[in-house]
Amino acid sequence: MTPLFKYPGTPHLPWSPGTTSEDRKLSDTDHFSGREIVVTEKMDGENTTMYRDVIHARSLDSRHHPSRDRVKALHASIAREIPEGWRLCGENLYARHSIPYFDLKSFFQLFSIWTDENQALSWDETLEWADLLGLTVVPVLYRGDFDAEMLKSMQIDTVRMEGYVVRTAETFAYQDFSVSVAKWVREGHVQTDQHWMFAEIIPNELAENNNECH
Repeated sequence: MTPLFKYPGTPHLPWSPGTTSEDRKLSDTDHFSGREIVVTEKMDGENTTMYRDVIHARSLDSRHHPSRDRVKALHASIAREIPEGWRLCGENLYARHSIPYFDLKSFFQLFSIWTDENQALSWDETLEWADLLGLTVVPVLYRGDFDAEMLKSMQIDTVRMEGYVVRTAETFAYQDFSVSVAKWVREGHVQTDQHWMFAEIIPNELAENNNECH
């Protein structure tokens, strides 16, 4: 049986305002110094992992929920193309959580791919595989040398965006996740009174003229 891996918790950047008492916040960002990074939009959906023969949300024993039907259908359509032991990680954006989306390129947006050796592909390799599989990646806000002051000064529309994620552009091992990925989350991000899984499903919307069949 395919070994299953829970997607790790992403530590907050030192200047992230959206931390809670349960979150881990980095004391510094020295480990990013001198490295090429990719900054992507942090999408407000459900973390989802696809293997060749299994799909699950962040919890490895995810139970059925109607908001997962579309992403399961997508998985069924590409499962044969996923190499044995590899896994694709992305955001299931079908159901509205705290941020409504009206112009999505896809209801599933990829942000990392892991090999059978538990290595995250480089960003360039991730883009190549996304193209091969016909998948959309999360929006890229910046790519270049790590610059803390630049990141602190980024203009984030906190009405329409949850925040951003920083990752190294090169490959990294699962055990090095905490020194390879970090996030910035808006203050008071969860603004709903009821957890989305127990509320009526309100679908997000695809961009106009998007004929996504998945």
